[in-house]
Amino acid sequence: MKPFINNDWWPVLESEFGQPYYSNLSSFINHEYQNENIHPDHDKIFEAFEWTPFAKTKVVILGQDPYHENHQAHGLSFSVMPGVKVPPSLRNIYKELDDDLGFAPVNHGYLESWARQGVLLLNTVLTVQDGVAFSHQGKGWEKLTDAAIIALSERTKPVIFVLWGKAAQDKIKLIDTTQNVVIKSAHPSPLSAYRGFFGSRPFSKVNTVLRQLGEKEIDWQLPESVEE
Repeated sequence: MKPFINNDWWPVLESEFGQPYYSNLSSFINHEYQNENIHPDHDKIFEAFEWTPFAKTKVVILGQDPYHENHQAHGLSFSVMPGVKVPPSLRNIYKELDDDLGFAPVNHGYLESWARQGVLLLNTVLTVQDGVAFSHQGKGWEKLTDAAIIALSERTKPVIFVLWGKAAQDKIKLIDTTQNVVIKSAHPSPLSAYRGFFGSRPFSKVNTVLRQLGEKEIDWQLPESVEE
């Protein structure tokens, strides 16, 4: 499985691609793509890294594994392809964005605009079998994405890690919280959003920290329409 990373993430992660675990993962994933319906498309597995270079990453929003229905996933956490119905968790993210900053929800779920501004929308697992959530957990992806989190944590320029829900918050152990900023709350899924996600104001908190760091704020207002 050839990594599609053509920016400064490559030297950061290159050593991982030579590890035995990645060789085993690659064999497994190649077999899955040949025999099953796997999401996202093979050439979009590393799209989060492609769109948000290492040096330009300001914020990490951590997800779990990709959406597992056809035409949804394209390599970014919480984001879906243009023309796809906005999933429930993302609808709740939009509701909180409206409550937080007054940005009315758009009618798509394509988060490219955030990624291009330095928001790394990273899932901890990068592939999934159609219709089977978490089907590629424990196969090796977590080692690769943990390495990415650690590399960002150790970077000279601080990073803001946005951790929604227990699975994301378990990654705090990888983060140097004396050098970086962690913003955490309940997950935006319909099952947990009312337990602390709504009212958490993550978007304004991120921009407050960016101002304090002397960095350009994220324009969280998504475009009204998008094309892939």
